Amino acid sequence: MLDLKNKKIIINAPAKINLHLEIIGKREDGFHELAMVMQSINLSDQLEIEINNEGKLNLKTDSANLDDGDENLIIKAARLIKDYSGKKELGANIFLRKNIPIGAGLAGGSSDAAGTLIGLNELWNLNLDSKILHQLASKLGSDVPFCIKGGSQYCFGRGEILKKYNFTKPYGLLLIKNSNISISTAYVYKKYYEKYSRFIDLSNINIEQKRDTLKNLGFINKDIFQKKISIRNDLQKIVQNEFKSVNDGLNILSNLDNSLCSSMSGSGPSCYAIFEDLNIANKIYKENIEIFKKFDFDVWVCQFHSKGIEIV
Repeated sequence: MLDLKNKKIIINAPAKINLHLEIIGKREDGFHELAMVMQSINLSDQLEIEINNEGKLNLKTDSANLDDGDENLIIKAARLIKDYSGKKELGANIFLRKNIPIGAGLAGGSSDAAGTLIGLNELWNLNLDSKILHQLASKLGSDVPFCIKGGSQYCFGRGEILKKYNFTKPYGLLLIKNSNISISTAYVYKKYYEKYSRFIDLSNINIEQKRDTLKNLGFINKDIFQKKISIRNDLQKIVQNEFKSVNDGLNILSNLDNSLCSSMSGSGPSCYAIFEDLNIANKIYKENIEIFKKFDFDVWVCQFHSKGIEIV
């Protein structure tokens, strides 16, 4: 039996924003066919994972609003990789420091799950390759494979088909979220399907052409935001109409000085505005603190991040 006592690892699990979220239609497996651009940002949760010799998987967190039971994606990820290993004796104590807001469209839970897979693969000396980790991640959720790789990626299929590209500039951004609102991703997709995509027949759509069209928009061009592109998020038209705070937030962000573009991230309710660099984002934040307070927005000043899950 491996001597695994007294081993500990720390993982950074960054959030993401969507720079493009296009719903092509609903697939026969129940998932939506997507064409997306996702970007890691330097707002991160932190996982502290240590081995226990009891074969148990335990989770604790500093967030009072987070369920730390069997339905948490961290526990699901830990159980999945343990079952795959076939080693019943493996155990871990996991502590989550939660910085990414919950139910915010920023893939916080998915990133935590991705971090758990990477951390336990290292901690338990499983030596699973990237292909197997990708397969396990895909079973946990559509955003989890991206969260492992991170950086700047085109994401296709239901999110598991990745194609990396590189932004040459560390753009700054203001990220805002009303502190009283969290939104279920499943709810938003259900509402979108009922209103927009229930009659779409994917067999009549050239999916590869849709993917190529997205690739040709020019996201790999360093000056893309200077072109004042209109960021597409199909879910925004559902959320913006149902949640006044999202509509208010988008209006505020779109009118900020020096904003290159603004949008909602994922299924919301987080919204962001992008700036040339972090210094400009900080300056604009300081100039508009009272407006954000008036509308009860929490604000994070962040920048683009070139990596996904990292072992500290």
